[in-house]
Amino acid sequence: MSSISIISEKCVGCKSCMRQCPYGAISMKDKKAEIGENCTLCGACIEACKFDAILIEKDNGNWQQSGGSYSGVCVLAEQFNGDTKTVTYELLAKARELASSLKTKVSVIFLGYNVKDNAKALIAHGADEVLAVDNIMLKDLNEEIYPELTTQIIKECKPEILLIGATAFGRSIAPRIASQLNTGLTADCTKLEIDSKTGLLFQTRPAFGGNLMATIACPFRRPQMATVRPKVLKASKADNSRRGKIIYPKVNFPKDIKLNILKTILSDSQKINIVDADIVVSAGMGMGSIKNMKLVEELAQVLGGAVGATRAIVDLGWAEYSQQVGQTGKTVAPKIYIACGISGAIQHLAGIAPSAYVIAINKDKDAPIFKIANLGIVGDCLEVLPELVKSLRKIKESKVKVEA
Repeated sequence: MSSISIISEKCVGCKSCMRQCPYGAISMKDKKAEIGENCTLCGACIEACKFDAILIEKDNGNWQQSGGSYSGVCVLAEQFNGDTKTVTYELLAKARELASSLKTKVSVIFLGYNVKDNAKALIAHGADEVLAVDNIMLKDLNEEIYPELTTQIIKECKPEILLIGATAFGRSIAPRIASQLNTGLTADCTKLEIDSKTGLLFQTRPAFGGNLMATIACPFRRPQMATVRPKVLKASKADNSRRGKIIYPKVNFPKDIKLNILKTILSDSQKINIVDADIVVSAGMGMGSIKNMKLVEELAQVLGGAVGATRAIVDLGWAEYSQQVGQTGKTVAPKIYIACGISGAIQHLAGIAPSAYVIAINKDKDAPIFKIANLGIVGDCLEVLPELVKSLRKIKESKVKVEA
């Protein structure tokens, strides 16, 4: 463990370190500096001390010297109501690719209830082995139980790489798992690749509001952990001829569970998930007010699509967080994405997959959204949307009459 200490013989009580500490972790006692428990080992005090009276001893965390060998690429599967989330299959395809570069195996940790059929599907999608825990207590996504059991399994199987979906649940438990394993975590990755020289996992993610891409490596800790957004990667097709192992490791459930899930209620927006929808109609500030959101909802309804929104709309309470598209929301890859009154800030565009056919409606002809749009309509959404809905309904009605 890293530690910090004051060399009493050298400390003169000048208080320079105390003034420099950004966390207020240093106090004076008997004219000597004293380090408090809220110290983060940031090192600011070291630079401030002119008498070399502060010593930090850092643990380099060299996994090769402190934990045996690590190998394999592991995916933490996510399920809901017994169905495996699509992001799990997307991660499996990438895990298969990374494992090929490292000449190693792919394993999946699957926690749930009645998981046997799901485990077989994971093997068909690329897993060599599935480490499954089947228990009624895992029917719901408990954010206290899942990290604990995952950590136990990771410590036993020791994978070199661990991939987790950057869903709402994945984002919640990944930091807890990383903390318990004392390793690093790169969140919201858009690209993963093995460095040919070092064999390290290079993890690329947007930084500074999406204005540049940062590539991060974790050379001293294992496993190398990353979360990846749904729809950023492409899932491979199932190969039912593949064979693999289903292993049921022994785990110890935590005895004192503070979190109990009484009931899970899906909102209307969650019933049609924007991540899985073929058509997404999204609202921006150009919609003007919450009462005008019904225009977006009507268009989505007539097209059989889902309603999305920018962060500004969600912050105002006009839409739910589960509908948010963008860097701090969800990444979507629909066949058609209709942006209604959306200017096109880089943070929002980060949530739209390049494969989507983008239709933009905005009265500002210079709006950035038109630069990435496949089709642009310059006009007021409050005028364009009602006419668009009316035309689509006429087309639907005429089609029904013809078929009749």
